[in-house]
Amino acid sequence: MQIAIRSSKAPAAILIPAAIAVLALVITPLANSLYAEVNAATTVQPVTKRFAKKDVKESPDFQKHVVPLLGRLGCNGRSCHGSFQGRGGLQFSLFGYDFKADHEALFAEDSPRVDRDDPQESLIIQKPTSDDEHEGGQRYQKGGWEHRLITNWIENGAKFQEDVHKLADLQIEPSLLQFAKANEKQQLKVVAIWDDGTREDVTPLCRYQSNNSENAKIDENGLVTSNKPGDTHVVVFYDKAVIPVPVIRPVSDRVGKKYPAIASRTKVDELVVQKLRRLGVVPSDVCSDAEFLRRVRLDLTGTLPQADEVKAFLEDKSKDKRAKKIDSLLKTPEYAAWWTTKLCDFTGNNEQQLNNLAPGNNRRRAGSDWYNWIQRRVADNTPYDELAAGIITSVSRPKDKSYREYCEEMSEVYRDGSGKEFAELDNMTFYWARRDLRQPPERAIAFAYSFMGVRIQCAQCHKHPFDQWSKQDFADFSKFFSTAVYATTGRDRTEYRKMIKELGLEGERNNILRRKLGPMLEEGKTVPFGELYLRRSKDKARLLGGDEVDLSDVEDPRELVMDWLRRPDNRFFATAFVNRVWASYFNVGIVEPADDLSLANPPSNKALLDHLAKGFVENKYDMKWVHREILNSDTYQRSWKPNETNGSDTRNFSRTVPRRLPAEVVYDAVRQATLADNRVDALQTDLADRAICLPSSGQRGRTGPAYALTIFGRSTRESNCDCDRSMSPSLLQTVYLQNDSEILGMLDGARDEGWVEQVEQQYQLTSVSSKGKVDRVEAAKKQLEALQKRLASLKKKGGKNKEPYQRLKRNYAAAQKRYKQLVGKKSPKKTTYEPKPYDAQEIVQTAYLRTLSRYPTESELERSISYIEDSESKTTGVRDLLWALVNTKEFIVNH
Repeated sequence: MQIAIRSSKAPAAILIPAAIAVLALVITPLANSLYAEVNAATTVQPVTKRFAKKDVKESPDFQKHVVPLLGRLGCNGRSCHGSFQGRGGLQFSLFGYDFKADHEALFAEDSPRVDRDDPQESLIIQKPTSDDEHEGGQRYQKGGWEHRLITNWIENGAKFQEDVHKLADLQIEPSLLQFAKANEKQQLKVVAIWDDGTREDVTPLCRYQSNNSENAKIDENGLVTSNKPGDTHVVVFYDKAVIPVPVIRPVSDRVGKKYPAIASRTKVDELVVQKLRRLGVVPSDVCSDAEFLRRVRLDLTGTLPQADEVKAFLEDKSKDKRAKKIDSLLKTPEYAAWWTTKLCDFTGNNEQQLNNLAPGNNRRRAGSDWYNWIQRRVADNTPYDELAAGIITSVSRPKDKSYREYCEEMSEVYRDGSGKEFAELDNMTFYWARRDLRQPPERAIAFAYSFMGVRIQCAQCHKHPFDQWSKQDFADFSKFFSTAVYATTGRDRTEYRKMIKELGLEGERNNILRRKLGPMLEEGKTVPFGELYLRRSKDKARLLGGDEVDLSDVEDPRELVMDWLRRPDNRFFATAFVNRVWASYFNVGIVEPADDLSLANPPSNKALLDHLAKGFVENKYDMKWVHREILNSDTYQRSWKPNETNGSDTRNFSRTVPRRLPAEVVYDAVRQATLADNRVDALQTDLADRAICLPSSGQRGRTGPAYALTIFGRSTRESNCDCDRSMSPSLLQTVYLQNDSEILGMLDGARDEGWVEQVEQQYQLTSVSSKGKVDRVEAAKKQLEALQKRLASLKKKGGKNKEPYQRLKRNYAAAQKRYKQLVGKKSPKKTTYEPKPYDAQEIVQTAYLRTLSRYPTESELERSISYIEDSESKTTGVRDLLWALVNTKEFIVNH
């Protein structure tokens, strides 16, 4: 079943699935005879006209008129009586969606707001009409339509209907606002249609907001005023309806017949250009081959292209080489590694929440198991719904397997050298075993974030301010997640105790028990493991917007949730995934933020989002289909260079917006740029030393990868928000790239064999200048001495216990370690390179290819060669060039 919510001027109904229907209320007879006499085709005039006359006799309806008016006046807002603690002894439900509670609040014995015997003495009239008595100031005037509406309601008994009215439709005119210049105005008209066919103009009773007031403003009466060119939405709130209305003001005169012909190779391009045409935005040209290769390599695999890879791609003249490159990258282990990391972000793989899930030295292994379980399925291109089901409906063992059999299997998994891997298991139970997901509400919030891209947490305490979910909706939905239990002693306590007794560990508890179980596990013994199992529930639950379910008749309520996610009319599940993939490629989602699929936060291009979500489902949740569909489009492959129409476009995808590389990709890119060729080759296949496949989150550190990943904003996976990952630039990031001892060590090859050393040996630079290695040692020594002087100075000034001193002390320790490595480094290196004649041009070109993934321009080539030749030694010149390239904006951003 579907419910249509549409504008009366729309060419067709915009269908919203019943699973997310805004208007799921219970039908009741109308309280006022006025409505019963109105023909279904007749629209009742707005309350501003009906209550303008002094002698009006109409009795307003509490749900339809009084509560919406209180919302319009701000009485039930977050800063007034709708706040969590209320205000002045009166507490309303936020935005007034608990009609019964709000009615009772007005008649509370300790502070009644309504006086039926003397309506004008009611505090609901006395306070809001007075500047002096009301903390919130005057909200309406005596004698105005608001005053008459509330007065008439009280005079007619201040009634409340136990059965709630059901709103069937909400029509908004116009359905699309298109302006030509600034300060143009357009009045919205909002008509409510109830399930008995009655219609009413409720424009004065709605709440309104603009999603971007720089583009369009809207006042309390629904009057929209255009502002700067661009597009946004204004949102209408009435009853439980939340309806966005698009607003467009073209940015140029290139609209209609003046819009140039733009090729649309794919459906994605067609839908994007369709929107751009209305905006008068002309997309940028398609990017160069070098830009495309670097971009897709970093986005899809989190990996810089190698120099030889760039050369080969640029020399390839085939017309379909980009599509072939995308296909080949989707088969690489780097693709599986990087997109597994993203899925671990969304599902919250944080080892700090996974302690003690296995015995002995394996107690922190759960994060790695979580990662490996997902990685195998991404590599095998397991359909996304199957991958999700393996997490959502996971249990430790099926009914036909005993607890001892389960422990035998898990002991084999965690015993070194057994050959059995956790990734082979059908289920990944750790999602529900997290310490921060013990209670049903916590699980509902995390689930909605991970698999629906919905921020439902607001509804835990009150009506969601930007969506249809009520507090009751949240409570009913949470019950689906109440039956999964993780117990460290397993479900079969009798068998658990028996196994502990057989191992001679009776009386041992907690860490002592775990430490003793570890050696026994390696000795080949079967040890007990924690278990995720299901218990029965007697609750009645409700899917979001769906029917009530008696859980006493359901073995695993989570399976009902999974079935609901897979339904064709449920667009949360598919939409959340494709929107996040899109956001990864374009810096912003079609819905932005990408984890906020609320009604008040509509997509910038609904047709585009619908196409991707529908295609994802029709292609049986094939994750690679989503990547191909996006990456093969001209939209993805457009240049970052703006034209006169799209320079300010950040949400309609007319050009690529340069974006800083994610933390893991930054760290790996610096290593790839500075390592010798043989080591870079190894990193393509052996990913154990790559940051893009670090399994869990939560580790902190002052040096090495942990420090770098922290300052570049790796996802902390600490809350249900994509904002746990930061993409913002900072001074610390600049300092790290320019002067951190780890970066300098990479350049010098202090940690591993470096490219500068390779060049020194390959081109026999030591024969040109014997200072190559000495220069590096001397530079490290000078840095050490400088740090030592600064430490002494800070100490002398009394700053020993302050953070600058402690930070400098850590840098000094790292520099000292680097200096010792350089001094004690053996030469020559194990890798021997075939000597070749000194060729400055080749060296410079290679440096550019391995960092910026392109050849240098003529001026860049000339300046770089000149610098190397004029340096104290050519090795130093090459090192400085590589340092400079790593510190360019072009290196640190994807463009």
